[in-house]
Amino acid sequence: MLHDPNQMTLFPKLNDEALEEMKQYGTEIQLNAGDVLFKEGDSNYNFHAVLNGELEITKQVGGETRLLAIHRRGEFVGELSMLTGAAYIASAKALTPCHVLQIEVDTFRHILAECSPLADVILTAMAGRTKDVEAQLRQQEKMAALGKLSAGLAHELNNPGAAAQRAASLLRENFQNLQSLTLQLNCLTPEQLNLLVDIQNQATAPKLDPITQADKEDEVIEWLEDHDVNYAWKLAPTLVAAGIDSKKLDVIGDRIPAEFLGNVLTWLEAALSTTGLINDIEHSTGRIAELVKAIKGYTYMDQAPLQEIDVHEGIENTLLIFHCRIKKGVIVHRKYDRTLPRINVYASELNQVWTNLIDNALDAMDGKGELTIHTYKENNFLVVEIADTGVGIPEAIQSRIFEPFFTTKGVGKGTGLGLEIAYRIVVNRHKGDIHVESKPGDTRFRVRLPI
Repeated sequence: MLHDPNQMTLFPKLNDEALEEMKQYGTEIQLNAGDVLFKEGDSNYNFHAVLNGELEITKQVGGETRLLAIHRRGEFVGELSMLTGAAYIASAKALTPCHVLQIEVDTFRHILAECSPLADVILTAMAGRTKDVEAQLRQQEKMAALGKLSAGLAHELNNPGAAAQRAASLLRENFQNLQSLTLQLNCLTPEQLNLLVDIQNQATAPKLDPITQADKEDEVIEWLEDHDVNYAWKLAPTLVAAGIDSKKLDVIGDRIPAEFLGNVLTWLEAALSTTGLINDIEHSTGRIAELVKAIKGYTYMDQAPLQEIDVHEGIENTLLIFHCRIKKGVIVHRKYDRTLPRINVYASELNQVWTNLIDNALDAMDGKGELTIHTYKENNFLVVEIADTGVGIPEAIQSRIFEPFFTTKGVGKGTGLGLEIAYRIVVNRHKGDIHVESKPGDTRFRVRLPI
């Protein structure tokens, strides 16, 4: 008997009898600890069975090395690549000194055809191993995508978070200054105090180009120095940013006695600066709330998996999460048909589709180009077309891009399951269709979802 029927089928072992029988078909190889038997992507493949020692099987996923298995005596690897003709989907390295049996392609196929007991063990392993490895890598692909999104979201949250923290710190300092400065205004008349309140309330931020801004600041600094106001260089930027130029300063100078002018303008600058800081905090926290809302909408947390949605909301939430990559040089064109009906879908799963397609488009454009998202109705289908101006997909491989493990990216940059996951979600889960047309500078993925 060549194998134990009670042994798990995922990594079955050839017993001593089977190993001895197979030695006549192959070559015995001795490996030292750390020696590489084969690498992911190698096309010169063979069948290998471990005679002694430990062989580590790993795969690059999202830039990380993931351990798939450790093979010991009687366990084998390489049969999938030999039968499919594809390159190795993983790498093998000796953890300890290893004694390995290597069998070439033609000889291996002869064993499968002529030696039915051995073929039974190997083919049983293939069925279980393929299913398990694919399930593992599909989950890892999802985790890798989540990692990208988390990094992007952390970056997006960090900017407004840091801005709010900085503004809050400056606000505390300003508030303390304002308290002491306000006490110095007691000598002003009610009319003079009302003038300051009116100027503060009417302050608006004009849209100035940098050159005009600098010119006006120089003008204000000159006015302040002419009127013996201290720290003119510090007051000028805030006053100009609030729309207070030399003409408005003339109005203040005519109404406020010269001995109080310095204190009044210092108070005014502090008050305007405080208002600006409050606006900064409001804007920053609003941005954080917007991002939290987007990620909640993206994952559809606390909501039923199957629900009626506006497809544009999921697309917009996905774009918002990719904002840190898009803003570096990608122009987004939105051609939305807002009259499209809401549809019943597995919303969070459908967002995985938009994530994979947009992520691939950004990769293809290498961060610079035009991304166009077009939605429209076609018969009884809602269509989402995602187009990019990237390098394109060679025509010879377009028919294979939805196959499991097929990828045009280098080792460590993907598992080749992103588009396969998209295909499963659209076709199997939603009974829709996904299609691609591509040439250099124009790649279009069309997703059709039944209404």
